Amino acid sequence: MDAEERKKNSSEVIVEEWSGSSSSKLSRTATITSLSIRRSGSRFSHVWRRILQAFVPEGFPSSVTPDYAPFQLWDSLQGLSTYIRTMLSTQALLSAIGVGEKSATVIGATFLWFLRDLTGMLGGILFTFYQGSNLDSNAKMWRLVADLMNDLGMLMDLVSPLFPSAFVFIVCLGSLSRSFTGVASGATRAALTQHFALQNNAADISAKEGSQETVATMVGMAFGMLLARITMGHSVAIWFSFLSLTMFHMYANYRAVRCLILTTLNSERSSILIEHFMETGQVLSPQEVSKMEHVLPLWASSWSLKNAKSLHTRIHLGVRVSSLDKLEMTDLLHSAESHYKKAKYLLLERKGIISVIMHKDSTASDVLQSFIHALVMANLVDKSISIHLESRSWMDKHYEVFLLKLQSSGWKTERLLSPSIIWRANWICGSSDEKIE
Repeated sequence: MDAEERKKNSSEVIVEEWSGSSSSKLSRTATITSLSIRRSGSRFSHVWRRILQAFVPEGFPSSVTPDYAPFQLWDSLQGLSTYIRTMLSTQALLSAIGVGEKSATVIGATFLWFLRDLTGMLGGILFTFYQGSNLDSNAKMWRLVADLMNDLGMLMDLVSPLFPSAFVFIVCLGSLSRSFTGVASGATRAALTQHFALQNNAADISAKEGSQETVATMVGMAFGMLLARITMGHSVAIWFSFLSLTMFHMYANYRAVRCLILTTLNSERSSILIEHFMETGQVLSPQEVSKMEHVLPLWASSWSLKNAKSLHTRIHLGVRVSSLDKLEMTDLLHSAESHYKKAKYLLLERKGIISVIMHKDSTASDVLQSFIHALVMANLVDKSISIHLESRSWMDKHYEVFLLKLQSSGWKTERLLSPSIIWRANWICGSSDEKIE
C-alpha cells in the first residue's frame, strides 16, 4: 500500500523549466516528470535567444526606456555608414602620405601620423576645457554635432591629397575635428546610457552597446574594403559614394536623436514647459516636448527661431556680480532687500535679459527654482510693469503645483541640467545694512 501511494504521489509531480532574462520575458523550455523529459520549442529558437543576449540588455525591453530600440537601430545604421566611409578616407590619406611609393620614407610618414595624432589629443583637451560641463545639459545637440564634426574630419582626409602644399594643415584640421567627436560622443553616450537604464543596468547597456558597435564595425569594414577596391582609381565614383554615405549618415543621426525622449530638465525643455503651463495650466509630457525642442545648435537653427518665443535664450544663469555696472548693482541691492530676503538667488532684469545670481549656499533645487522664476519673469517682461512682484506672486502660488504636475507626468525634477555655475554671491539683508560679497 505504501509503495502504491508513493508511486501515485510521485507521478503527480511535474517540474517545468523556464528560461528568460526577466520574469516578464520567460518561455518554457522543458517539462519534466518522473517518467520523461519533454522539451518545448525548437533548438534554433533556443540558440537564437542565446545569441540575442549578447546584443540586448538583460530583461529587454522592460529594462530599458521605450526609445532605446529605435535609437540603437538608427545609431547602428549611422555607425555602419561611418565605417564604410572610413575605408575611403583612410585610403586617400595613406596614398597622400606616400604608401606604395618608392620616394616615400618611413620617418616622414611616421612624423606626419604623429603630428596628426598630437593635434587631435590637444584639441580634445581644449574642447573638454571649454565645453565639458555643457555636454550633459544638451546631450541631443552635442550627440548630433559630434557626428557632424566626424563627417568634417573624414572629408578633410579625403580632400588632403588634392592640395599637396597644404596637406599637413588639412590633415591636422581633420584630426582636430575628430577629436571633438571623441569627447562629445563619449560624454553624451554616458548621459544617454543613464537615461536608458530603468533598472540600474547602465553597465549592462554599455556592454551590449559595445557588442552592437563591434558588429557594425566589422560589417562596415567589410563593405568599406569592397567599395574601396571597386572605386580605386575612379575619383568620381569615390566622391559620389562618400557624399551619398555622408548624406545618409547625417539623416540617420538626425533620426536617432529625434527618437530620444529625455525626461530631465534643461534650459530649453524647462522653457517649453513653463510657457505652456502659464498659458493652459497643464504640463506637457516628455513625448510632446521631445517633438518641440531643437536638436541643432542655435546658430544652425536660428532661421526657425526668429519668430519663436525662446525664453531660455534670455536667461543668464550664474552671473558674476562684479560684471554688473553701477545702475545694475543698485537695482540688485534693492531687489535683495525687497523681493529676495529668503531666497537663495537674485534676479535682475535689463532690456528683456534676466540675470540670475546664485547664493553661495544654494543647492540643486535652488538652481532649478531660480531658473523657473527667471523664465516666469522673462514671460512677463512685455506684459507687466512690476515684474518682480508679479513673478514672485506667481512662484508663491504655482511653483509647487508645477513641480508636482511635472513629476506626475514623468519628469525628473531633482535638478536642472545646466553648465557649471562657478560664480556665486553672498548677501545679508538687515534693517540697516546690505552686504554682497
